[in-house]
Amino acid sequence: MKLKRIDANGALQGFVLVKTCDLKTTKTGAHYLDLTISDGETDLVAKIWDFRGTPQDQPQPNTLLMVRGTLGMYNGQPQFKIEKFRFRQPSDDVRIEDYVPSAALPGEKMWEALIATADTFADEELKNLAKTVLTRYKGQILTLPAASRLHHAVLGGLLMHTLSICRLAEAVATLYPSVDRDLLLCGAMLHDIAKTEEFRLAPTGLVDGYSVEGTLVGHLVAGAMLVRSVGEEIGVSRETLTLVEHMLISHHGIPEYGAAVRPLFLEAELLSQLDTLDANVYEIEGALKGMEKGCFSNKMWALEDRKFYHHGRKRVDTVVDFDWRIERIQREETD
Repeated sequence: MKLKRIDANGALQGFVLVKTCDLKTTKTGAHYLDLTISDGETDLVAKIWDFRGTPQDQPQPNTLLMVRGTLGMYNGQPQFKIEKFRFRQPSDDVRIEDYVPSAALPGEKMWEALIATADTFADEELKNLAKTVLTRYKGQILTLPAASRLHHAVLGGLLMHTLSICRLAEAVATLYPSVDRDLLLCGAMLHDIAKTEEFRLAPTGLVDGYSVEGTLVGHLVAGAMLVRSVGEEIGVSRETLTLVEHMLISHHGIPEYGAAVRPLFLEAELLSQLDTLDANVYEIEGALKGMEKGCFSNKMWALEDRKFYHHGRKRVDTVVDFDWRIERIQREETD
């Protein structure tokens, strides 16, 4: 924990990121603030009791506060009692990026890995399409999260998720010779590209809502529209574009999850399955990380309210494992 002890009574002080903040009322009618805060390493439930400020005095999500208080326990869970706070000032030597969860690898390196993979395509149309779209949207995707919550909802999460799926696709194409490797990888690279227009971003760079287009159209259909526009501009054939468009509008699998149609050819089905696989692995790793061997996670509503068991046979550490995978891939590519 980054919060520092400042006196013999156990008071802690430091900057925290406000993740949620709700004004509530006690049984006696007094107002208090119920917060979730993070010091960049640990998330904590926090309370500001007897709050008498105006709405303008209330901390907003995705802002930094200097806090002073004490850490205790309530119903078996840590709870931080904030006794004093102030908003970050321009003179404070603190960066909001240090308090926001981020992917293990810089966006530039992940983008370069995708471009290098596209360069291996034998199909010139798919190579040109993937590289053109990735290059055009580079500035927007380098730090973009993949979601507002749940899987890969961190800075750089979109590229982290995309690169993971591409590596899974490489393995599947090697195992099954009937898979069109270039088609599957092109779909993987572009499947979430329209999230650039779907999200509304907070000052932290994390997602704090959805745009009008993101709500009314969604990234699956918007992505297909984007690919068609770019593809027609650079001369990609109608047949090739149709295949890639189908992969994008079907990669959520079923209409209940937002798919416009169900996957209707092999590579489209594989992309949908790999998308789900990578998201689920990330969620399960996140739930088990930091837990002791022999414990169950809380119920995970995104995974049918299942509780996952930590058997302890391997260390659960998404960041280290992901970084190791990338370093290994880079070594293999230079051998």
